[in-house]
Amino acid sequence: MSEAGAEIRMICVLDLELIAMPLQCYVFRMATKQPNTGLFVGLNKGHVVTKKELAPRPCNRKGKTSKRVHFVRNLIREVAGFAPYEKRITELLKVGKDKRALKVAKRKLGTHKRAKKKREEMSSVLRKMRAHPGGGEKKK
Repeated sequence: MSEAGAEIRMICVLDLELIAMPLQCYVFRMATKQPNTGLFVGLNKGHVVTKKELAPRPCNRKGKTSKRVHFVRNLIREVAGFAPYEKRITELLKVGKDKRALKVAKRKLGTHKRAKKKREEMSSVLRKMRAHPGGGEKKK
C-alpha cells in the first residue's frame, strides 16, 4: 500500500563482526503525519493551526537561466563561434575519442563535472550539425 505523503528513509548499519557485508542498509516507509487533535496530550498533541502559505524565495530560482540570458548566449555563440579548445573537443568526438575529449575539457575547465557538461554540449552540437548539414552557413 502506497500512501501519498509517506516518507522513505534509509538507515545503514555498520556491523564489523560480519566479514562479507559489514554495511547493511534497511529501507523504511514512514507513516504520514496525522493532523493535530487540539489536545495537549496524546500522540497527535498540539494546537490546531492552518499552515501559512509562504511566497517563493529568490534562492529557489538560483541557477536557472532566464530567457534573456539564454538568447544573449546563443547570439554570442552564433557570432563568435567556438573557442579553440572547443573545436579540438569536437574533432576528438568526431573520431570517437570521447575519453581524450573529456581529458582535454577537464584540463581547460578545471573540474570533472564541468568537463562532462562541456563534452555533452559539444556532442549535442555535433548531433545538430549532422542532422542539418550546411544549415548554419548561408552564402549570399
